Amino acid sequence: MTTKEKAPRNKTIDLSVSEGQDYLDRCITVQAPVNPEAVLDKTILGDTFEVLPYLPEQFADLLIVDPPYNLNKTFDQTAFHETTSAAYADYTESWIQAVLPHLKQDASVYVCCDWKSGMVIGPLLEQYFRVRNRITWQREKGRSAARNWKNGMEDIWFATVSDAYTFHADAVKLRRKVIAPYKVNGKPKDWEETEDGNYRNTGASNFWDDISIPYWSMPENTGHPTQKPEKLLAKLILASSEEGDVVLDPFLGSGSTSVTARKLHRHYVGIEREAQYAVWAEKRLELADTDPTIQGYADGVFWERNTSALQKKKKG
Repeated sequence: MTTKEKAPRNKTIDLSVSEGQDYLDRCITVQAPVNPEAVLDKTILGDTFEVLPYLPEQFADLLIVDPPYNLNKTFDQTAFHETTSAAYADYTESWIQAVLPHLKQDASVYVCCDWKSGMVIGPLLEQYFRVRNRITWQREKGRSAARNWKNGMEDIWFATVSDAYTFHADAVKLRRKVIAPYKVNGKPKDWEETEDGNYRNTGASNFWDDISIPYWSMPENTGHPTQKPEKLLAKLILASSEEGDVVLDPFLGSGSTSVTARKLHRHYVGIEREAQYAVWAEKRLELADTDPTIQGYADGVFWERNTSALQKKKKG
C-alpha cells in the first residue's frame, strides 16, 4: 500500500508499513518474561494471547479493551468472523483470564462492545470483576439497514477489580450551553456567562452524545475500520487513573489509548498484532509530543459536539 494523493485538508494518517519502517522499528516484541520498565510507553508488536503471559503481574492501574465485536470484520491482514454466542463467550473469557493477573487490586476496567457482543461480555465480566455501570455512546455515523434499526450506539462496560478504585467525577464534566438561563438575585445559578455564550458544567452520565467519530480532516484519523476517538478515551483515562499511572490496552489498533494516555501524562502499554496499525500508532505518538490537544476537550472540561466556543479555540 502506498500513500495516495490527498486533498490539502485531509489529515488522515495512512502511510504504509514500508513508508513507516522507522516507526515500526520503535515497536518491541516480547518473547520472555519482562519487568515493567521494559514495556512502559511501548507498542508491543504481537498476538495479545502470546504476549500477555510474559508481562509483569499486577502492574496496570487501568485496563481499556476494544476487542473484535462478534461480527465479520477485516483488520488489515486478519479477518474476524462472526460466530456463535458460545464461541464468542469462550473467546472473551480467554482474554479476560489472560489480562487478569496483570491488574492491580485497585484497577479499573473498561470494555468496548456493540449491543450484540455486549450481551455476552457483560455476564462474563460479572464473574471476574465488580461491574459498576454500562456507558452508551452515540455514533453519529453508520449505515442504514433495510430490515432493522440503524445501529447508532455502542456500549462500554465499566468494572473494577475490587471495591477500592479511582474515580474522578470532577475531571469528566461536560460543558453544555444554557438555553434558558436561571438567575437568583440577578446572578447566574449553576452556570456562567462568557463572551461566547452561557454555559453550565454538568456531571458526566452513562450516556454520551458528544463524541465525534474520527474523520478525514481530524489529525487523529487513520484508516483503521473501528478507530475509537481520543475524546472518548480521555474520559475513561481521566475518570479512572492518576497522572503517572499505567494504562494497558491489549487490542491497541491504531493507538488511540496510548496516544491519549501520553497526552494526559499517563504511562501506556499497547499490544497490536498488525504491523500496519502499529506504524500508525507510533506516528500518532510522535505527533502527540508536539500537539497534545484532544478534540472536544479544553479548559479541563469536555465540550458538546460542534460547540462554537470550542471551534473558535481550534480545539474541536
